[in-house]
Amino acid sequence: MTTTDSLTNAGAKAGLTGNLARYYLVRAIVAAVWVAAAVAIGRSNATAAALLLVSYPAWDALANWFDAQNSGGLRTNLTQALNIAVSILAAIAVAVALQSSMNAVLVVFGIWASAAGLAQLFTGVRRWRKFGAQWAMILSGAQSTLAGVFFVTQAGGAKTPTIVDVAPYAAFGAFYFLVSAGLLMFANRQRAT
Repeated sequence: MTTTDSLTNAGAKAGLTGNLARYYLVRAIVAAVWVAAAVAIGRSNATAAALLLVSYPAWDALANWFDAQNSGGLRTNLTQALNIAVSILAAIAVAVALQSSMNAVLVVFGIWASAAGLAQLFTGVRRWRKFGAQWAMILSGAQSTLAGVFFVTQAGGAKTPTIVDVAPYAAFGAFYFLVSAGLLMFANRQRAT
């Protein structure tokens, strides 16, 4: 391999890493805005809460589709393809569960959080080899899986859950995506120097 080939490969990797960092940053911003809307509007407006609860897994499906398309397509990103399918089903199931109760919604959110968390964890492990700096995504996936179990357990309690009970889950997601974006940006700068 020549020096020119090495520089070309390094430049391509930096471009991919930069795209992934921007994707993580957008995910962090959207999750933070969702949390703010959930607390500021969803807490007191049932219609807004319903729209926000359906939109969260729907956004996750769209974001994973976009990421997979920019990372070689769905066939090479099977964990993201699974995440897309699970998130679309979750958005539909949340819409249906809203007709029943918030307890049912929390069960759906819990099942979705666990399944999507596992898919994210495996995506992070797979990406570690190529990009490095994926520990926050791996940790986020593991925490999402555990949060899902907590949601299902919490849904069986006497207290009627609200959107505010889901907001910390999204806030942690925003934090992990922000950390991952920062780590990748830092790694890119290190490579550049």
